[in-house]
Amino acid sequence: MADGLTIGQAAVFVGVTIKTVLHYHRLGLVAEPGRDASGYRRYRSADLLRLVRARTLASAGVPLAEIGELLDADPARFAAALDDVHRRLTERIEDLTARRDTLDRLTNGDRVLLPDRACALLERLVDLGFDPDYVDTQREALVPAQALIPELFDGFVTRLRHALDDPEYVALTKRGAEAASWEPDDPRIEELAALLTDRLLADRALLTMPTGSRRSDTASRYGVVNHHREDGAPAIARLNALVEANLRAAGIDVPYQ
Repeated sequence: MADGLTIGQAAVFVGVTIKTVLHYHRLGLVAEPGRDASGYRRYRSADLLRLVRARTLASAGVPLAEIGELLDADPARFAAALDDVHRRLTERIEDLTARRDTLDRLTNGDRVLLPDRACALLERLVDLGFDPDYVDTQREALVPAQALIPELFDGFVTRLRHALDDPEYVALTKRGAEAASWEPDDPRIEELAALLTDRLLADRALLTMPTGSRRSDTASRYGVVNHHREDGAPAIARLNALVEANLRAAGIDVPYQ
């Protein structure tokens, strides 16, 4: 050990590569040691100690540009600098954790855009055997519904969750989904509209708009949500129009488009 270690031996001792040791030299973090008669660098204990400290700081996330100053700092300054590094690392961890959580939610699809109760509702539709295209339509409609009518969203999700416990409602809703493939003048649409209206009127309290929920653009907001995808499904557009007309005739305040 009197003659010191070669650069290869020093790199192994410190736990880095020879390339890293040379990089530390180029940055001035660790001074190049003296060479022996054969021209080889020889690392002694002081050199190894500085290499270990530089590697430890770098492994802890300290930027290489700041390591040199830290290595030469007095104990108080060194401790203060480490506190600052700790704070920045904590912020970075929190940011990365948030990004990871977002990726986890993206993996689960809806959960990045909708609250858990709405996702549970979509899962319930799947369990009940609704067509995937219908579930997709409901998923797409729930996103703007949450943004455009947040004061009604929770109540809507709650009511729909309870309604899905009613086999009659489920059967009618599935039939309504099937109507997307019908011609818009199919006589079955009027029959289905009447059945849906009767089912909705069975609990009129659920159709009452909460006090203060009316806005100057209520009709526009309602239209965006309730008439989602109607452009590509004229039979559904007619079905919705008939149900709304029936509800208005029964005294229900349905916004006009």
